[in-house]
Amino acid sequence: MTLAPERPCRPASGTGTGTTVSLIDIAETVFQNLPGYRAEILGGQLIVTPPADPPHAESLTDVMDPLPAAKPRQGETRVVQAVGVWLPTGDEDYAIPDLSIVDADFRDHMAQYNCVDPAVFRVVFELTSSNWRDDLDRKPEHYARAGVPVYVIGDRKHGEVIVLTDPHDGEYRTRSFHRPGESFVLPESVGGKVELEVDSLLSE
Repeated sequence: MTLAPERPCRPASGTGTGTTVSLIDIAETVFQNLPGYRAEILGGQLIVTPPADPPHAESLTDVMDPLPAAKPRQGETRVVQAVGVWLPTGDEDYAIPDLSIVDADFRDHMAQYNCVDPAVFRVVFELTSSNWRDDLDRKPEHYARAGVPVYVIGDRKHGEVIVLTDPHDGEYRTRSFHRPGESFVLPESVGGKVELEVDSLLSE
């Protein structure tokens, strides 16, 4: 679900003028009143995603399990869920990837509204849900402009995994596609050799 950038509130008593509510304020309202829903702001639009279905949740677990063991340099990175990335594409823009590998000191790089500076993100994972077009069409530009070096999409809509690398001028210049039954290796910029099974990101 996508909401307009701003919506007017009722004028304050006696002023005759309207006020506006920021997208951040609306996102906070979503968080407080719709448990499990995720609110993100991309390019000045509020994107609201419903709670994950069981296969989505299972895929996240399947992906998380091998990641810590794959790190050869313990203590250099962390594997985290639902940590917000503060984006440079708008005054209030941020995204909340399903899963990320970040620098171990990511807590020292907090940005606004409990989000984290994108410089500490080594890879972000998104598993598509009902609003799959956001993950496939909109987020690549935003993550690329933020300089996130690797973006992995578990495209459950089309049954494939897409690995995007080499961000430059708002786009990823390298894309690789992987089908069920295959495995793929992430760039070592994530902190070491990490090999994942495509099927782990495409639970049904």
